[in-house]
Amino acid sequence: MSSVSVAEYLMISGIFYILCYIIYRKSLASAKIQNEAVLNKVIQREIYNSLVSSLIMSFIVFWITDTLIVNYTKLYYNIDDYGLTWLLASVPVGLLIHDTYFYWLHRLLHDKRIFRYVHIVHHKSKNPSPFASYSFHILEAVGEGLIIPLLLFVIPLHPIAVYSFLISSFIINVYGHLGYEIAPKRFRKSFLFNILNSSVYHNLHHSKFKGNYGLYFRFWDRIMHTENPYYTQIYDEIQKKRFVS
Repeated sequence: MSSVSVAEYLMISGIFYILCYIIYRKSLASAKIQNEAVLNKVIQREIYNSLVSSLIMSFIVFWITDTLIVNYTKLYYNIDDYGLTWLLASVPVGLLIHDTYFYWLHRLLHDKRIFRYVHIVHHKSKNPSPFASYSFHILEAVGEGLIIPLLLFVIPLHPIAVYSFLISSFIINVYGHLGYEIAPKRFRKSFLFNILNSSVYHNLHHSKFKGNYGLYFRFWDRIMHTENPYYTQIYDEIQKKRFVS
C-alpha cells in the first residue's frame, strides 16, 4: 500500500467499482461477501481520505527519488547493471518485503492505544469498497508510504520495477477491498490458495476488526496464529454460492 498517483487511484478503483457495483452487479450478486450495500456517503469518505493519503505517499516517493537523497539509495537506471532476471525478480521480492513490513505495521496499528486515534479511520469501512484502499489517517498514510524508501535502501530497484511494484501492489490492494470474491473457481483447489490472500480474506479483517493482518500472503498470519479460523469455511460458502451447478 505504497503510492500511486491520484489519477491512477481514481482510474483503477473506479474501473473495479464500475464493473462490480454497476455493470455486473446482478450477475455478481452471489460473489458479494457482505450482503449490505455500500452507502454513497461511505464511498465519498473513502475517496476523500484516499486522495489525501495518495498525495502524502506521492510526496514521500518524490522526496526520495527526486532529491539528493536518491544518491544514497540503490535506485539504478541501466538495466544491464543487474540484468533482466533481477529486474523481473525485484518486483516479487519487493512484494515479499512489503508484506512483512505491512503485517507488523498493521499489528502495531491495532494496538488499542493507537487504533482508536489512527487506524479507526480505515476501519470505518466495515464493508469496504474499492475506494477504501487508501482510506487512511494521515499518520497511517505516512507509515504506509515509507515502504518505498525502505525498499530503495534495501534492494536495487530500476524505475520500471518501482512503477510495476506500485501498480501491482495497488491492484492487489483494491482486490482486497473489493467487497466481491472474483477469484476463479480453480484457485480454491490450487496450492496458491494456501499462500495468497483473497478478497474474502481481507474483508474478514474489516468485518471482524482483527485477524488476517497480511496484505498479499497468508504466511505471517499462519506463523503468528492470527488468521481467522473460519476463513476457509466462509470462503467455501461463497464459493458454493458462486459456482452452484
